[in-house]
Amino acid sequence: MISRREFNLGLGAALASTGTRATAAPYRGPNVIVIRYGGGVRRRETIDPAHSYSPYMLHDLAPRGVLIPDMVIDQLEGGNTSHAEGTLNILTGRYKAYRDAGSRFLTDRLEPVEPTLFEYLRDAYDIPSHQALLINGEDRPQEEFFTYGVHNHYGIDFRSEMLSLHRFKLYKVARQLEELGTDDPAHVDIEKQYQNLLAADPRDIAPKQSPDVTAFWRRWRLHYGDDGLRNPRGDRLLTELTIRAMEQLRPRLIMVNYQDPDYVHWGNASHYTRAIQVIDEGLQRIVRLADADDFYAGNTIFAIVPDCGRDANDLVSLPFQHHFNTRAAHEIFGLFFGPGITKGRVLDKQVDQTAVAPTLAALMGVQSPRTEGDILSELGA
Repeated sequence: MISRREFNLGLGAALASTGTRATAAPYRGPNVIVIRYGGGVRRRETIDPAHSYSPYMLHDLAPRGVLIPDMVIDQLEGGNTSHAEGTLNILTGRYKAYRDAGSRFLTDRLEPVEPTLFEYLRDAYDIPSHQALLINGEDRPQEEFFTYGVHNHYGIDFRSEMLSLHRFKLYKVARQLEELGTDDPAHVDIEKQYQNLLAADPRDIAPKQSPDVTAFWRRWRLHYGDDGLRNPRGDRLLTELTIRAMEQLRPRLIMVNYQDPDYVHWGNASHYTRAIQVIDEGLQRIVRLADADDFYAGNTIFAIVPDCGRDANDLVSLPFQHHFNTRAAHEIFGLFFGPGITKGRVLDKQVDQTAVAPTLAALMGVQSPRTEGDILSELGA
């Protein structure tokens, strides 16, 4: 087993200066794909062999790496086991590393106040923004805020790009305004649509998405059109965005924020179990592409981790909740596989969710001084 110090220096990546991008070195480390098994899932329906709805992850991927069956979200006073919070735990390697960015009724709008994994990577290495991607679900526009934190050393210059249906609509409606002209009767309605889209995340206007991402949306529009009836929806949309991004943008760091298991809040358990199957199918497509593509094959680390756990309380009108801060909502899992990671190991220790960011930073050869989680040196082969 490699030492913690060796692991912290990175596997296959030389540790670069964490100065400005003007002096940053080219990145030669592994690609990293983070799969947020989102929407809140229990261990029972994911990693329990007798009840899993995720057979590809459990039977094909777990033997390729290190499974962590006892990953947890810490019990903190005032903490919330939900999707935005769990995602920011993963991205920042800290708890409560966020602030209210102007919440609407029943909608959390959290903004990271600590650097994200994307910012650490782009600060350390010369990586363009279109090669650092967050891929987000259409029903959670509040997570559009997660592209960068507001820590004074990092921030917007080191942001990730966001791929989501919301961002496509921004691109599409802007193009429609150009194509219509101001004297067209439809221009007023299209302008209202555009302003409503901008209001979901005012930070989108500064800066604009990169030319590479704009070209990505142009190709997407040519393929699927404007009406939204032809492109995939829900978590299948996230898979398609990821596949196309890997082929066209060649990102070095991706986080895919799957979310559909949360539809169980409507009260039908099959919404939850079928959504887990959809994620598993999407994961299979992504991994198979990574295994077959020369850019990713043999040089890509996967990290799979839920945003939060979930209960199954038959005494409430809507079972399968996660908002009551109960033990099951804090119980998640993790799976890491790729070059330099032990194959076929089950890590027999409790691991905190905040360990994901510093561990991935170490694997990429990046310092992450503001993280508080432990680096999992036990992953090393």
